[in-house]
Amino acid sequence: MIDPTLLLVLVVILALAFDFSNGWHDSANAIATVVSTHVLTPGRAVLLAAVLNIAGAFMSTAVAKMIGGGIVEASLIQQSTVAAALIGAIAWNLFTLMLGLPTSSSHALIGGIIGGALAQSGMSAVKLSGLQKVLEAMLFSPLVGFVLGYLVILATYWVVFRVPRGAANQAFRRLQLISSSLMAFSHGANDAQKAMGIITLALVSAGRLDQVAVPTWVLLSCAIAMGLGTAAGGWRIIKTLGMRIIKMEPVHGFAAETSAALILLGTAHFGMPVSTTHTITSSIIGVGAVTRLSAVRWGVTMRIVYAWLFTLPGAGLVAYGTTLIFQAFR
Repeated sequence: MIDPTLLLVLVVILALAFDFSNGWHDSANAIATVVSTHVLTPGRAVLLAAVLNIAGAFMSTAVAKMIGGGIVEASLIQQSTVAAALIGAIAWNLFTLMLGLPTSSSHALIGGIIGGALAQSGMSAVKLSGLQKVLEAMLFSPLVGFVLGYLVILATYWVVFRVPRGAANQAFRRLQLISSSLMAFSHGANDAQKAMGIITLALVSAGRLDQVAVPTWVLLSCAIAMGLGTAAGGWRIIKTLGMRIIKMEPVHGFAAETSAALILLGTAHFGMPVSTTHTITSSIIGVGAVTRLSAVRWGVTMRIVYAWLFTLPGAGLVAYGTTLIFQAFR
């Protein structure tokens, strides 16, 4: 039997590895548009995103508390199950990264948590009310992203319709520095908290915490891991998001980033762990659809949608199987 302290250390390492892979996998969310519109060089964009991802992680811990105790009964979860959940999420992240698909690290983690909990304790370990809230937020955030992206670009066109295109794009190159910074900050505010939540869940299950409250050392380590992962950059996904869905200009990047960032900051405040990837991608599609529906490359978009649909069950199945393996060798 594995020593409980050693297992806890393993879970913390896995959680930080997930956080790193999240930053690496989802770095495109913050910088794809600003790179594809040539507002910033890739190196400068990655540095900006890394710093602001770290800053955003300190915004609040509401999402971490939802991950740590709002979806499953923390008192019923064993450390090995938390480890299995992380293995499922990391495996799915790496698989989709190799394919260049911008799937959701949030969906992968939540799928892993649910799959591991079901394998260990069945439905009694799952908080259906909390799960319902999370799934509803995940379902509606892409829809809101599409609509808000559509409306923001319409409003932007209305404001600048008399301005020559070249002058407008030059202005939006400057504005996109602000919108991309806001997007990077909101990514850190939403996504870094998910690893904080999973480490907190492990600490509660190990008896090291009496309640779901994020310790300072957990907050700091997750913020740094997210920043380092973002600095590593996932360039294949950046290419898909920034260049293949629509033909991107600075005005498009500004509208998509602003729309997505507003949604992410709002959901982070209310503790809803929504998908950063889904939100920015749907905002980009909404922006492109204003020009004409054919401006959106629907073949690429549908590949992304299919990957989204399989993320939660895919990561869940990996975690379910991993939990059963752990139980067999206990």
